Amino acid sequence: MCGITGWVDFTRDLSRERAVVRAMTDTLACRGPDDEGLWLSRHAMLGHRRLAVIDPGGGPQPMAAEEEGRTRAVMTFCGEIYNFRELRAELISHGHRFRTRSDTEVLLRSYLQWGAGFAGRLNGMFAVGIWDAANQELVLARDRMGVKPLYYFPAPDGVLFGSEPKAILASYLVPRRVDADGLREVLDMVKTPQSAVYSGMLEVRPGHLVRVRRAGLTQHRYWALEAREHRDDLGATVRTIRDLLEDIVARQMISDVPLCTLLSGGLDSSVVTALAAKAAGYGRIRSFSVDFTGAEDRFEPDAIRGTRDAPYARELARHVDADHTEVLLDTAALADAGVRDAVLRATDLPPAFWGDMWPSLYLLFRAIKEHATVALSGEAADEIFGGYRWFSNPGAVRAATFPWLTSGSARYFGGLTLLHDGLLTKLDIPGNRAVRYRQAVGEVPVLPGEPDSERRMRELTYLNLTRFVQTLLDRKDRMSMAVGLEVRVPFCDHRLVEYVFNVPWRMKSFDGREKSLLRAAAADLLPESVLERAKTPYPATQDPAYTRRLRTELAEVLADPDAPVRPLLDLDKATAAASRADSGISQPYDRGGLEMALWLNRWLVAYDITLDL
Repeated sequence: MCGITGWVDFTRDLSRERAVVRAMTDTLACRGPDDEGLWLSRHAMLGHRRLAVIDPGGGPQPMAAEEEGRTRAVMTFCGEIYNFRELRAELISHGHRFRTRSDTEVLLRSYLQWGAGFAGRLNGMFAVGIWDAANQELVLARDRMGVKPLYYFPAPDGVLFGSEPKAILASYLVPRRVDADGLREVLDMVKTPQSAVYSGMLEVRPGHLVRVRRAGLTQHRYWALEAREHRDDLGATVRTIRDLLEDIVARQMISDVPLCTLLSGGLDSSVVTALAAKAAGYGRIRSFSVDFTGAEDRFEPDAIRGTRDAPYARELARHVDADHTEVLLDTAALADAGVRDAVLRATDLPPAFWGDMWPSLYLLFRAIKEHATVALSGEAADEIFGGYRWFSNPGAVRAATFPWLTSGSARYFGGLTLLHDGLLTKLDIPGNRAVRYRQAVGEVPVLPGEPDSERRMRELTYLNLTRFVQTLLDRKDRMSMAVGLEVRVPFCDHRLVEYVFNVPWRMKSFDGREKSLLRAAAADLLPESVLERAKTPYPATQDPAYTRRLRTELAEVLADPDAPVRPLLDLDKATAAASRADSGISQPYDRGGLEMALWLNRWLVAYDITLDL
C-alpha cells in the first residue's frame, strides 16, 4: 500500500519543479512510511511513498520500463494485485522479463502488454498513475469498487493527481475553495461519484480510467455492474459463494509482512477470520477487536446495537484458535485535540458523520500497527448481501430516496440541527438529494422481465454499492493509511460482487433474515451464537463524558468571534446545545449536531477554506 501523486503539463518544463513534486509527495508520508521516490521529465513528474508489503526488497517506485535505453513508461501505484502470480506467468509467455517478485512490476508490464485494457485484467484494489512516455499520455486508473482513492485536478495544459486531496493542494496551482455543491457533499450522507468537495477537483470514479493527452482529458469506463439472469438454484448459489470466499481470502492473505484480521464478532468479520484461520500453511491467525474502557458496565442496548461485540469476538477467536487482542480505548482520547488533528490531516475533509468513530478507528489502527502491517476486514458484506435494516423496512424500500436517509434510519446520519436556516435554504439539500437519487437510479442495470419487486431490490443494492459503501471504504482507507496499516476488503472482490448482485432477492432472504446466503455459506465455520447474531454496527462510545467534552469545545468555539463556523450556525441553537445538561447514556445520533459544527470549524481553520456560497 502506498501514496501516489504526480503532475503532467504539456507546456511547462517540469524537470525544474522538483520542489513541487517533493512537497506533494511528502504530504503522503503516512501512507508510505518505508520509502519514497521521485521521477521527473520535461512534461511529467511522479511521486511515490511506499508501504512495503510484497517483495519488500524489490518494487521501488516510481517504476520505469526501459527499452533500448529509452523510457517507455513510468508508473506510481497504490494497492495490491491479488492475481499478480497468474498475470506474471501469462506475461512471461508473451516474452516479458522480470527483475523483482513484486506485483508492481506485474502491473507495469500488464500496461505495456495490453495498454488501457490492463485494468480489466486485474483482481485487486488499486489506484495507479502511468506516464506513457512513448505516447506522451497519462493514464489514471482506479479499482472497480473504489477501495483505493484517486483524485485529480484538471489544469489548462495538463493535470495534477494524488491519492488524497492534500497532495494536490500542496502544489501552488490549486485554490482551497469550496462552493455550494462541495458543501452539500460534506453535509449529506451520500457519496456522489467523482465529487471531491474542493472546487475544480475530481475523483476518478470506481471502475474508470482517465486519460490525459495534449488534446485534452477523457474518461473511460472499464467495468460496471451488469444485470444478468441468475440460473443457479439455492444449493449451487450457496456453494458458489463459499468457493468464492475461500479463494478470495486465500488470495488476500498473500503478504511478506505480518497480517491480521479485524474481528467484531459479527457475521462478516467472523467469516473472514474463520476462513483466514483455515487457510492452508498460514499458521495461527492474529485478530483484533475494539471496545471502550468502562463499556462493560455502561453499555445500554439501543435500536441498532442490541449487544456488545466483545463476548462474540472472544467466542469466535476461541472457536478458530485465533491469537486475539482486545484494544480498549480511553473515551477521553476520542476528543483529544492531537488525535482529532491527525484524523483531519488524514481525511482532508470534516468527518461529520459518526464523528467519534473516525478517531476511534484511528486509535484502533494505531494500536494494531504495532503488531501487523496488513489487516483483513469485513467491510461491504452488508451492501452485497442485504444486511442493513433498510433492506427489510417496507417504508425504506418504497421511498423515492436513498434508503438510509428515510425516517427509520435518517437520525443516525443527522448533523444539520445546529446549522443556520438561511444556509440550509440556500443549499436545499433535500432538492439536491432528489436530483442525485434520480441520477443514481437511472444508472441501475435492467434485467428484462424482472418482477417489479426484484427490480426495486436490485436498485437498493446498487445504491448501497455505489453511494453508501464508498463512505465506509473512504473512512477505512484514510484511518488505516494514516498510521501505515493496509486494510484489505475481501467482500469487495468484483467476482463476488457481480455474482451476488444478480441473485434474486427472494433467494438472498430465503430464510427471512438479513444476509441469508452468507449465513448459509458460513454455517459450518462459526459457533451458533455468532452465526445467528443480528447485525450490529461498529461500536460507538456511550460515555456521557465524551459528549461533555464536545459541549465544552463548542462553547469555546462560540466564544471566539473569529471562528469561521459561526456564520454557518444558528447561534441560539448552538449555545443551547453547548449548555445542555447530561441526559444519561450518550448516543451518537444525539450528538450529531455537535460533531458537525466542531469538525466543520476545525476543517475551515486548518485548511484555510474559502466558502463560495
